[in-house]
Amino acid sequence: MGRYLVMATSIAIYFAFFGAFLYLVGFVGGFAIMPTHLDKGLVASPATAAVVDLALIVLFGIQHSVMARPGFKAGWTRVVSPALERSIYCLATVIALVLLFAFWHPITGTVWAVENPVGRAILWGMFALGWAILFISTWLLNHFELFGLQQAWQNLRGTPPADARMRTPLFYKLVRHPIYTGFFIAIWATPEMTYGHLLFAVGMTIYIMIGIAHEERDLLDAFGDEYAAYRGSVGAFIPGIGKKA
Repeated sequence: MGRYLVMATSIAIYFAFFGAFLYLVGFVGGFAIMPTHLDKGLVASPATAAVVDLALIVLFGIQHSVMARPGFKAGWTRVVSPALERSIYCLATVIALVLLFAFWHPITGTVWAVENPVGRAILWGMFALGWAILFISTWLLNHFELFGLQQAWQNLRGTPPADARMRTPLFYKLVRHPIYTGFFIAIWATPEMTYGHLLFAVGMTIYIMIGIAHEERDLLDAFGDEYAAYRGSVGAFIPGIGKKA
């Protein structure tokens, strides 16, 4: 594939991913303008809905974790250009999210409902804060590398990628995985928790914990004692919790 085509493909996938991200915010928030969200979608019995929804969460988790592993990348880059590897990963994430949006089955019933205006405002503020933490965290390290644009640009210019180095800016001084922290806050901060939303929040929280375990093995392999010391002093995705000696 030509260098310019790689660049164009990477840009197109980036905007597709950004669109899916914005939809995810509305999907979790349950905004009325959304075509589908956690409490609006296909209709089925609670048992069927739970099975389908869990399958969609598992599909997202498998895609998001397996494709990020070094072993998978090593094999995958024999098939696709290394300059497109991260972009293809983002495209696969978009597909997994679109399937989640399209086939999610709401489960009715209320776990909690906050009617107090101040309480609702606080929860919506936390919801917004969670997404803000997630988005800002992508920029704290390297937003364009995370979403594949830097790799395509380096390929276009014919420059080799720089060696990875460990950095812990801002949020990373408080938690090792602030992207997960932001997502965790966003999925749990709601004034109206339905059974369907609860299933999504629990399922994604389990995915977060599994994803952290896999990511940390890779980070230990990449940064060795430097990351081990960092892991022993900073919590995983909640400040002070999840330190490992």
